[in-house]
Amino acid sequence: MTDSLPSFSDIAADFAFIDDWDEKYRYLIDLGRNLPPLTDEERSEANKVRGCASQVWLVFEGEGDTLRFRGDSDAAIVKGLVGLMMSLYSGQPKAEARSLDAEARLAEIDLKEHITPQRSNGVASMVQKIRAEAAA
Repeated sequence: MTDSLPSFSDIAADFAFIDDWDEKYRYLIDLGRNLPPLTDEERSEANKVRGCASQVWLVFEGEGDTLRFRGDSDAAIVKGLVGLMMSLYSGQPKAEARSLDAEARLAEIDLKEHITPQRSNGVASMVQKIRAEAAA
């Protein structure tokens, strides 16, 4: 978790409280607005996530056993999904991040049923890149 983002558990609780999916999309967009910005240099090919319809960048930071990263996207809802991934994974021990069942956690907020297949593929691509970094 980063300082500017709520924990995934808090996000799940907020989603449970919000009935309307249009409001949940607005929540995701707001989540993305709270992400720390990336520099132009960080928006590089090396940091780009393949398999996303929108442009997505994940920047992994630091050494050691804790997974830390920041991210960005050129699309508002996808930027919120990046924030969701940061809340789910960033700050976790790498061993936990490798074994985390992202699909099950995201099912808690019924995400897959309410995003397009392209965005769902993009989330899967983000998870794959995060797991690969946690395994490195």
